[in-house]
Amino acid sequence: MEAMTLQELRSSLVPVPLARRHCVGSTEDRVIHGEIPIRIYRPRVHRCDCLVIYFHGGGFVLGSVETHDHVSRLLCDIAGCTVMSVDYRLAPEHRFPAATDDCLAAVRWAGDNIDALAASPHEIILFGDSAGANLATVTTLRLRDEGGPRPGGQVLVYPVTNYHTPPTQSYLDNASGYSLTRAAMIRFWSDYLSDVGDALHPHASPLRAADLSGLPPALIMTAEFDPLRDEGEAYAAKLGEHGVTVTVIRLDGMIHGFLRMAAASVRARHAYDQIANWIHAPRAQAGTRS
Repeated sequence: MEAMTLQELRSSLVPVPLARRHCVGSTEDRVIHGEIPIRIYRPRVHRCDCLVIYFHGGGFVLGSVETHDHVSRLLCDIAGCTVMSVDYRLAPEHRFPAATDDCLAAVRWAGDNIDALAASPHEIILFGDSAGANLATVTTLRLRDEGGPRPGGQVLVYPVTNYHTPPTQSYLDNASGYSLTRAAMIRFWSDYLSDVGDALHPHASPLRAADLSGLPPALIMTAEFDPLRDEGEAYAAKLGEHGVTVTVIRLDGMIHGFLRMAAASVRARHAYDQIANWIHAPRAQAGTRS
């Protein structure tokens, strides 16, 4: 990925054929605030009043509602709740903090339109994978500090939480050979930030935030063979230190991007069951680690 042109990189992420995607009750494409595309998924059978707001992965540079449509559909069907996927602006055309601004605006729109989304205002869950998980947790920070609906939880799957340098042990151990490479992450960060100094900002690197208190309960999933494993688990530990209820699940034997691999991997498919169970469970209990 580090050697591809931007066009080659984006063309390499091909949507799953529609015939292989899960069925849901309905989908609706909209544009909110005149410029942010979203897709709303409603389940065939409602099992809870949660609204899951999903931010796709892709290193801040690639991906879309369409490339991750199968992820949203599968979660909608398994969890039995409304899912709203957000097509935030991508770098390098739109660098930090454009994506975070779009995600914040989308969550505020959802809060203002919660009745039409058939969900509870107290059960908004921010969910993201990889760079999308970064945007999910950064959005919880901004909602706490800048105002907006208070999320009931956050699901962060193999999250980007810190700049690539200095490297963690998992960055070194899994630098190559497992799909996502250290070199690719260096490229993504270069595309995302206008200035390396922005890497110190907690809205880019939430692990660097001085105060994580008051954030919603979190489910954090990491993969054993992933450069981002250690920073995800470090973020979980810091959330816990600041009084946030945290459930941490490391999927041994798995690699970065497993959410997109559910059709080929039983373990990846099981991860959706674990996410759905966490969404359905009370989140006021003490955090657990597994």
